[in-house]
Amino acid sequence: MLKSLSIKNYALIENLHVSFDNGLSIITGETGGGKSILLQGLSLILGKRADFSSLKDNSIKCIIEAVFDITNYDLKSFFKDEILDFDDQTIIRREILPSGKSRAFVNDSPVQLKSLQLLGERLIDIHSQHETLQIVDDNYQFKVIDALAGNASLLKRYREELNQFRVARKELDKLMKLKSEVIKEQDYNTFLLNELLEANLVEDELVELEEEYETLNNVEDIKEKLATSSQILNDEEQGVMSRLSELKTNFTKLANLSSNYNDLFERIRSSFIELDDIHIEIDRLLEHLEANPERLEQVNVRLGILNNLLLKHGAMDLRELISIRDQLLEKCSVTENLDDTILKKEAELLEKQKTLDHLSKDIHEKRRLAIPNLKQQLETILKDLGMPNAKFSIQLNYTTNLFSNGKDELLFLFSANKGGNFLELKKAASGGELSRIMLAIKWVLSNYIKLPTIMFDEIDTGVSGEISNKMGEIMLDMSRSMQVFTITHLPQIAAKGHYHFKVYKEDINNITQTKLIRLNHDERIVEIAQMLGGIEMSSSAIAHAKELLN
Repeated sequence: MLKSLSIKNYALIENLHVSFDNGLSIITGETGGGKSILLQGLSLILGKRADFSSLKDNSIKCIIEAVFDITNYDLKSFFKDEILDFDDQTIIRREILPSGKSRAFVNDSPVQLKSLQLLGERLIDIHSQHETLQIVDDNYQFKVIDALAGNASLLKRYREELNQFRVARKELDKLMKLKSEVIKEQDYNTFLLNELLEANLVEDELVELEEEYETLNNVEDIKEKLATSSQILNDEEQGVMSRLSELKTNFTKLANLSSNYNDLFERIRSSFIELDDIHIEIDRLLEHLEANPERLEQVNVRLGILNNLLLKHGAMDLRELISIRDQLLEKCSVTENLDDTILKKEAELLEKQKTLDHLSKDIHEKRRLAIPNLKQQLETILKDLGMPNAKFSIQLNYTTNLFSNGKDELLFLFSANKGGNFLELKKAASGGELSRIMLAIKWVLSNYIKLPTIMFDEIDTGVSGEISNKMGEIMLDMSRSMQVFTITHLPQIAAKGHYHFKVYKEDINNITQTKLIRLNHDERIVEIAQMLGGIEMSSSAIAHAKELLN
């Protein structure tokens, strides 16, 4: 319930603070007195977008703060989901800065406007003349029927299953699209893959083939240079090995004379060993080197194949070409497994469809059983509200379509007059009749679900006399289980309230300000008397006001 409301620097309000209690609170005031400003300020708490032009003094910020007792609202899970600190006494604050920016806080934690709107929906139901039009909307009509049917848990599960079904169907659509695309590319991809598989690619093969090609292509020149090199090393008279052998022999004799000579001897011996090894390797290469035109042709052909594949696929090397081959292999394997995947997804969808069918039938059956009860209650209460011939025809048709709330289509028809045709509500009921129907629905709903604090903004428009008295009694009855506010111009309704607040304008230092005060018993008599007979109250108006209050 709404415990208190504070408004600073908003429209015609300089500084306002008011506390509220449970039960039925009446708000009255002259037309243009500022009741709409009060509602607009409260709407900001509920997440309405802020307007910088609403600041009374645009050099300082506007602050609107409300305290709610949410002990019995079962909102802990909501606060957890929105990552907000939960408190039974929750404080919501909106600030409009001179810069034009707006900020929102819940229990001093900054929140996005969307979160504030979601929370606001769970705290206050502001019912204006605009909201009356909700009654002609299918979604609202289903909400009423489902409340009586007790479909909350079924609908929650249905929506969860429907969401999973839609996700699975999107996945199936993607698979079918992929299959269509793959089929188009299948032949070409298969050709490319087979070509790469036949090439039997090895990562380092290209480098090795290029070296082998250079060797085979220059075999005679290599032979000549290797033979010359061998001769340089091993010529009996002038060969490097022969001369180095003499050098080694000389230093063999000197090695024992001094460490310096011994070091040189070791270095010469090492060089001799190394050159001898080099000579052996040259001879080995020379021995195995021979012209092989057939192998040269094979290497040349293989290089041509690999280079053509590199060029064809735009690859820099064989490693990249192998990666392309693996990708093609994956695409082709996906194609091979795609039909199985699609069959599995279709089977999954079929199971989810069966679950949704089962849930939607349960929802439909409970709605069907609840409709006569709703119809009877609405017609009974509307009879008390001066519509003795009001009749409803509520038709529920089970379809094959999956809607967000089941598979039903609803036809909510109404006839206000005896013998009249049943028509859609928006065609069959006047504005005043729609207001009374909405009040009747709110009363019915209050008996089945815990509505938040509700505020009726002149729901009594277009009625008077005994009808207004009945409307007041209905709102009073609702206030026994919830907090109810009603803004009214009718004294019969104003007298029903547990508490009475008056909105008025006052000129202070030549500046008009909107004020809100809570009236005591004597002040209520005066206010209701003025509502009955105008500013110049007669003794009969005062007597009538006292009678209404008693």
